[in-house]
Amino acid sequence: MDFIIDAIVEWLKGLLVDGIMGNLDGLFNNVNQSVGEIATQVGTTPADWNAGVFSMIRQISETAILPIAGVILTFVMTYELIQMLIDRNNLHDVDTWMFFKWVFKTFVAVMILTNTFNIVLAVFDVSQHVIQQSAGIIQNGTEITTDVMDSLRTELEAMELGPLFGLWLQSFLIQLIVGHTRWCN
Repeated sequence: MDFIIDAIVEWLKGLLVDGIMGNLDGLFNNVNQSVGEIATQVGTTPADWNAGVFSMIRQISETAILPIAGVILTFVMTYELIQMLIDRNNLHDVDTWMFFKWVFKTFVAVMILTNTFNIVLAVFDVSQHVIQQSAGIIQNGTEITTDVMDSLRTELEAMELGPLFGLWLQSFLIQLIVGHTRWCN
């Protein structure tokens, strides 16, 4: 009678091992495919994403936001100059370096203000480069070879029925969740 129970246990173990291997193989393929798709979508520059919206945002930035920021900067720098002069006893205690410092700060503020859009685009370009490099590393790093799958199969076949059932359930749920999120998107 024990040989029948052993045969049933071996059959269930084989079934669970095959199920786990199938779930994990599909999971690894889904993860690699998702990483590639995400890297493509996230790595898209604003101009490539929607050229019309990008052009409109650039035009609004140059025609509306930049002049308003220029007026605000003018008020701030004028206030700072007045405060600097008042703090120095109405020009009785004047050092020429403070004017050079004020001119330099104003120059830097104007340069940053006029190139804000270019700075933002540079941030996008750097992040796009980082994303493309990391996507390649992730896709190559998570690629599962047949040797790894074979060693995993032998380790799974050495396990008992209870832990195998738990692993099958976990891998099934993860496969279901990953498949459902890919289906919803």
